[in-house]
Amino acid sequence: MVKSTYQEYAFEEFVAAEEPFYLSVGHEVEVFEAAHAKKLPVLLKGPTGCARTRFAEYMAHRLGPVPLITVACHEDLTATDLVGRYLLEGQETRWLDGPLTRAVKAGAICYLDEIVEARKDTTVLIHPLTDHRRILPIERRGQVVQAHENFLLVISYNPGYQTVLKDLKHSTRQRFVAIEFDYPPEDREREIIRHESGLSEEDAGRLARLGAKVRNLREHGLQEGVSTRLLIYAGTLMSTGVAPRLACQVAVVQALTDDKEVAQSLQEVVDAIFPE
Repeated sequence: MVKSTYQEYAFEEFVAAEEPFYLSVGHEVEVFEAAHAKKLPVLLKGPTGCARTRFAEYMAHRLGPVPLITVACHEDLTATDLVGRYLLEGQETRWLDGPLTRAVKAGAICYLDEIVEARKDTTVLIHPLTDHRRILPIERRGQVVQAHENFLLVISYNPGYQTVLKDLKHSTRQRFVAIEFDYPPEDREREIIRHESGLSEEDAGRLARLGAKVRNLREHGLQEGVSTRLLIYAGTLMSTGVAPRLACQVAVVQALTDDKEVAQSLQEVVDAIFPE
C-alpha cells in the first residue's frame, strides 16, 4: 500500500488566491462540509450554468483552502488519463501521475465535471475510492494507493441531458451523497448578477426577471432555461455600454436557440422587460 503527503506536489496553481463569490440558496454548504469531514464522496447535479463548478471552487477555498483539481470529462477520457502513464524520455521511461492520482496522494479535492460524458469503464475506476476502502489501484505499476485523509471525490452532471447511452449508472450514483442544484430564486439571482457584472441593482433585477420568464418557456420549444451564467454575460455586456436589448439578444436569445420562432418569442420577452 502506497501512502503519500502534500509535500510530494506543489499545488499553488490549484488553490484559489481569493474566495470565489457564491451565494448559498439552501443547505448545500452545510451538507458539503459534513460530507468532507466524514470523507463521503459528493455528487452535484443540476442544469447548465447553475453554479455547480463555482460551488466546488467556493467550498475548496472555504475548507482550507485546499487544492481543487478539476477534470472536464469527455467521451475519450480514459482510465490512463486519470491515473497516469509512462513517458519516454531519451532512453528511459518515467511515470507521470494523472490528476486523480495526484489528488488522491496529496489530499486534494478531485472534481470530475460532467461525469456522464466519460466512458463507463473509466467511471468504474473511481468505485474503490468511494467506499470504506478509499483506495486507487494503479494496475500498470502494481500499486494500490491509499487516499490521503483530506482527499475528497466530487462529481457533477446535468440530469437534463441524460440519454440511454449517457446516464449515471446506479452502481456509481449510489456511492455518493447527492446535492441537487437549480437556478436561484429571483432575488438571489439579482444579487449574483449585480455582483458578477457590475450592473445597477435595477438592471440586475430586470435580468433576473428575464431569466424567470424565459425558464417558463421551457415547455414551448426550449430544451433548457437560460442559465445564470448567460444572464451574467448579458449584464457584463450592458455594463460596458452595450444596449440592453442587444446584450440580451446575443447573450440570451441567440445563445439559447437557432429556431426562429422560439427566438422571436424570446425577443418579445426581452423587449417587454427592456422597452427602451
